[in-house]
Amino acid sequence: MSTDGNKKQFWKRNTAKVPGSIQHVYGAQHPPFDPLLHANLIKAGNKPQMTPGGKPKKATTFQEFESITSDAWEVGDDDDELLAMAAQNLNTEVVMETANKVIENHSKQQEKQRQDDADASELEDREEEAHEEEVEEQWEEGEELTPEVSFACEPSPLSDGRLVKSLSEAPIGSPKDASLHRQQSLPHRPTIPMVARIADQNTSGTPAMTEREASRLDKFKQVLAGPNTDLEELRKLSWSGIPRQVRPITWKLLSGYLPANTERRESTLQRKRQEYFGFIEQYYDSRNDEHHQDTYRQIFERILFIWAIRHPASGYVQGINDLVTPFFVVYVFEYIKEEVENFDVSSLQEAALRNIEADSFWCMSKLLDGIQDNYTFAQPGIQRKVKALEELVSRIDETVHVHMQQYEVEYLQFAFRWMNNLLMRELPLRCTIRLWDTYQAEPEGFSHFHLYVCAAFLVRWRKEILDERDFQGLMILLQNLPTMHWGNEEVSVLLAEAYRLKFAFADAPNHYKR
Repeated sequence: MSTDGNKKQFWKRNTAKVPGSIQHVYGAQHPPFDPLLHANLIKAGNKPQMTPGGKPKKATTFQEFESITSDAWEVGDDDDELLAMAAQNLNTEVVMETANKVIENHSKQQEKQRQDDADASELEDREEEAHEEEVEEQWEEGEELTPEVSFACEPSPLSDGRLVKSLSEAPIGSPKDASLHRQQSLPHRPTIPMVARIADQNTSGTPAMTEREASRLDKFKQVLAGPNTDLEELRKLSWSGIPRQVRPITWKLLSGYLPANTERRESTLQRKRQEYFGFIEQYYDSRNDEHHQDTYRQIFERILFIWAIRHPASGYVQGINDLVTPFFVVYVFEYIKEEVENFDVSSLQEAALRNIEADSFWCMSKLLDGIQDNYTFAQPGIQRKVKALEELVSRIDETVHVHMQQYEVEYLQFAFRWMNNLLMRELPLRCTIRLWDTYQAEPEGFSHFHLYVCAAFLVRWRKEILDERDFQGLMILLQNLPTMHWGNEEVSVLLAEAYRLKFAFADAPNHYKR
């Protein structure tokens, strides 16, 4: 035992961290674990000393052992240094530029694929017509027909004999291409300037509606046209998705922002919008000399600032900013017909922009009123929901639950973000909007039904989870699930499975818990 009175015995130091390790915290305030980034942060000085033979040098005395490991126990300095190094390595402008390039390349690839498909289809039609004419000529001339058929759209085989069904399955030739492919396959933070293309049958940029879609739109218009909207009937229609044309008014009604009575809506809108900008003048403008700037950043900053002022029990918590995005995008579609991707918000008229900002604020406030305990001190709502998710998964798929326990994966390490951001970091924005159609229609959709959606979402990746055989692989998978190319069909299947789980477990507490 050391007799040096000036040194505190290392086993008596009050620390809960493992010597020399970096304790990762997963949640809204931390990005997904990136082993490549963290590998660069490991200090060379922390490596064990090597002997000329290549083996680690063993400590012959306790004093030598203590001196070798002393830097590993002083965790405070290491943490500050690591944070400083991480801040230096991550340049915001470079990250934003890279992300924009990825989205731009992805959009170009999609457009090229659609053009290629159209050209191939046209070529196939021409070849069929030519073949038919040739057959007719041969028949007239009495020639023997040969069973030769031209396949204009046959997939091109690769050098290894494998057929490419999509761009995502094509081989990657260089490290740069591999990096681009990896970025495109991972979910990104859905901020407005860098959203994935949200063109689908319920948004924009689509061909003529099918007969079924037109029929659904007519049903929505009939329900909304009455003097007093039947909210229960509107919820039933909205559960399976809301057409883009009526989504803004439907969201405002289902969130409780607008009254069901048609005559009161206009006066309510004017009063609430004036009230919001009254808050801006009273609280925001008094602290900011600059005038209103028509940028996404300034609009979101004002919305979040006013919400934090009006809700001192929680204030602003990182992750709330994500919840503004779907409302803002949906309400922008009231005033534009093109896609919102790379749309210049300053091109909108000032009155329209003010209306979008105020409506987004009030609808976000209505949403947060139902889940505010997610954002108060210690976030008890999220803690309870993550625990409930763990219990639910242990009942519906014990194999997955045991597998994660075996490799010491805690649900809080990945599901915290699922609850805090309502799966917005896991899904493309177009899927989030479709998901929220059902959340708006479902009773306690954001607070209660979301739990079953998360359970169905986790079990959806059962095969991929069971294929991972270590902690790091599981965490990388769970925080970078490949949903970039998801659409309405995948979300509808997810919601159907979530409803089945709710029907089976919500009113059966004995089945819900062990």
